[in-house]
Amino acid sequence: MSTDKVWVDSGLVDAATPHISVFDHGFTVGDGVFEAVKAVGGRPFALTRHLQRLARSADGLGLPPVDVDAVRHAVTETLLANDVPPLARIRITYSAGIAPLGSERGDHGPTLVVAVGASRARTESTAIATVPWPRNERGALAGIKSTSYAENAKALAHAQRAGATEAVFADTTGRLCEGTGSNIFVVRDGRILTPTLDTGCLAGVTRALVLKWVPGAEETDLPVETLLDADEIFLTSTLRDVQGVHRADGRDLAAPGPVTKGAMAVFAERSAEDHDPE
Repeated sequence: MSTDKVWVDSGLVDAATPHISVFDHGFTVGDGVFEAVKAVGGRPFALTRHLQRLARSADGLGLPPVDVDAVRHAVTETLLANDVPPLARIRITYSAGIAPLGSERGDHGPTLVVAVGASRARTESTAIATVPWPRNERGALAGIKSTSYAENAKALAHAQRAGATEAVFADTTGRLCEGTGSNIFVVRDGRILTPTLDTGCLAGVTRALVLKWVPGAEETDLPVETLLDADEIFLTSTLRDVQGVHRADGRDLAAPGPVTKGAMAVFAERSAEDHDPE
């Protein structure tokens, strides 16, 4: 797929032509928030939930309030303006806008960009590796989907060198937290468990739907060592949906296991029934 049009601030523009200032604070210091939304058959999935989280992230970062209706309109127009494949990724970026070359924000107003690109269906299972750097559950960006993603990029590169496709963080107290772009669930004695938001993990849209839809799924604090003896492990994210883990830090697991398969089936059925679930 070639993206012909992207939305910048108030309208569609040619994707091949630069439109973002090199002085934009989102570029210079990563001062912005974003959402990645799955589009199936040209329809965004769970867009309302994603826009609500975008607004919460912007508020948490101290950015101007997000006009959710305007962003929804921008998403619709961007999808209509492009030849969207059956499975696509919508990227919504909302930054602090043009500012001085430093930490200080400017008064130009925020920048909004909406772009769409092709995506690939996830495999049924993958490998994960824990990384030596903790997620700071008390940090200024805890729970915010910020464009300041260098920490995740470094962690993912570390995991890839270990033969994994996702890196997993503990928090500063040693509790299991999250992946670079996913939430993590473990199965122990038939119980489906995921870290609490107190660990600083992102309140994932797919995570929330699994907790709502899959019987018995619950939040709890878990030591990171849980990965060493969990019966099953799976990841959730917008583009993974529910994905089993067949290797964790070199330990092989049967994946997807029976509980994970059940969660996959429930999520597939419920998400097919409603493209914008409450």
